[in-house]
Amino acid sequence: MKKVVAALLVAVACTAPAAEVFPARPVRIVVAASPGGLVDISTRLVAQKMAEKLGQPVIVENRAGADTLLGIRYVKGAPADGYTVLATSNSIASQPAVKLDPGYDLAKDFLGIGLVVRSPWVMVVGPSQLDRSVADFIARANAKPAEMSFASGGVGTTPYMAAAMFLQRAGVKLLHVPYKGNGAAIPDVISGRVTMIFEGLGSGAGKIRGGQLRALGVSSLQRLPAFPEIPTIAEQGLPNFSSYVDIGLLVPSGTPKDAVDKLSAALQAAITSKEVRERFEGAGAEMVPIKPQEYTEALKRETVQMGKLAAELGLQKQ
Repeated sequence: MKKVVAALLVAVACTAPAAEVFPARPVRIVVAASPGGLVDISTRLVAQKMAEKLGQPVIVENRAGADTLLGIRYVKGAPADGYTVLATSNSIASQPAVKLDPGYDLAKDFLGIGLVVRSPWVMVVGPSQLDRSVADFIARANAKPAEMSFASGGVGTTPYMAAAMFLQRAGVKLLHVPYKGNGAAIPDVISGRVTMIFEGLGSGAGKIRGGQLRALGVSSLQRLPAFPEIPTIAEQGLPNFSSYVDIGLLVPSGTPKDAVDKLSAALQAAITSKEVRERFEGAGAEMVPIKPQEYTEALKRETVQMGKLAAELGLQKQ
């Protein structure tokens, strides 16, 4: 009898399914912004290369809305298995500063995978606008503020925070027009229905070169080699003004370390590939290789910094 039981146990052990090796099926990246903006464009670019490294398709899905919170909350509630990844800007660190209940705790609910790209903002207007410089814009805003407005991907998003900081330092107040991501706002800026927006240079470069948008200034402290003709905002009367957008990938807390490490390796392979590097650098953006733990800690620090900025700007939590 003992021999029979032993034989049965061996048979069961031999037929038991092997533990799943990540990734065994497609990976989905949820973009917390509308199509056409920097988060969307940069994520789709690296997703193609990540798929090659992972050996599985990487599907990109947009879930825009609620000032990026729709996508963020969706991924927070997804299984922590590595198959659902969040792509977002550093808006994920600024939302807690302006929302009474953002619906997540960045330090507890997410783990960082790494940075996709970092880009300065470019302050742009449509071609029909009269402004040719930051000084022109400020002078017109002081003279006729009721006729001007600015767009963003929503209150608390990084383009909103950058624009709000600019307007505060310039001493002007303009109507804010929120959209479900910068990509959704750009057509209205081009047409002149909205006056100005702070757009990621990585996504706005083509429209600037094509004449659909006019660049008034970049938010980096130095002029960019890719766009030496665009002056910095700092050199146009706002000394030391600087602001950047960081696009990164995150997963829900509890995701296995093996999955985190493989996603990180795939991201690093993507951003260091010749094709991706040249695309980003040609748009004035930069790649910053960073380990998951380093990125997680950087986001925690930025949450504190964004809280201080919101206090300086006098933003009330809603």
